[in-house]
Amino acid sequence: MREFYLKEKGLYYRINDFKQNLPTLVFIHGLSGSSSAWLPYEKIFENKYNILTFDIRGHGKSKKAPNYSDYEIKNFAKDLHDLVSFLKISKFILISHSFASLIALEYIKLFGENVSANILLSPIVGLNKNFSAKIIRLILKLSKIFRLFPFNPKPGHHIDYTKYPNTTDWNMKRIFTDSQNTTLRVHLYCLKQSLAFEQEYFLGKIQIPTLVVHGTKDTMAPVKNSIVLSKKIKNSELVLIPNTNHFFVLNNIKETAKIIESFIKKNKNLL
Repeated sequence: MREFYLKEKGLYYRINDFKQNLPTLVFIHGLSGSSSAWLPYEKIFENKYNILTFDIRGHGKSKKAPNYSDYEIKNFAKDLHDLVSFLKISKFILISHSFASLIALEYIKLFGENVSANILLSPIVGLNKNFSAKIIRLILKLSKIFRLFPFNPKPGHHIDYTKYPNTTDWNMKRIFTDSQNTTLRVHLYCLKQSLAFEQEYFLGKIQIPTLVVHGTKDTMAPVKNSIVLSKKIKNSELVLIPNTNHFFVLNNIKETAKIIESFIKKNKNLL
């Protein structure tokens, strides 16, 4: 894998040596994380597929933006579109985790002709309707205070997630490290945008093969949300991983990679 920086958009990304006869996998990481979460998957898949991983705006080594409006979900989707357009990637399989599921769905709504398949890992669709979301919204009103403080656009770095083996959903050490890297301002702005996001009306229009994967012990995004989600997307498959939490992408790497590849092979005639 080789590292690059798209200066015009302030986006850090990694790619392998693309081969014309191979499908392309594009990975999007979750809130307060970075593309370093996908490092083990790059090693597993880089000789089988073309791979693109990148740091979404405000995260990892990508540039931070100062305003709440900068973190509207559509802006993340447009960043991805600009990146794949720059790299001349016309068709790809989109793989997203957690917060990134919102980015993936918005991208499909805006630029769906570019996506051959959609893989949603621990999606948070429907989270904005939970009772806890109402409480979080009240707390997030405090995020307005950040407009009063100086802003540092300096990019962060990459977290080594091997230091958090078998991490729980609420592992405070991991959460603190992630939030410190992303900054509390960006973290809260993104969280607030995710709770304001509504995409249900569009789900029934998705036609591409879709895989929804969820851990049965997820305490951040209820598994029932993914069950409902998979029913609303017509051409979808649901896989529930027993006794796993929201971060099975970090804890169950081999199993998750196997599920992803099985889905791709099963739908290879449609991709």
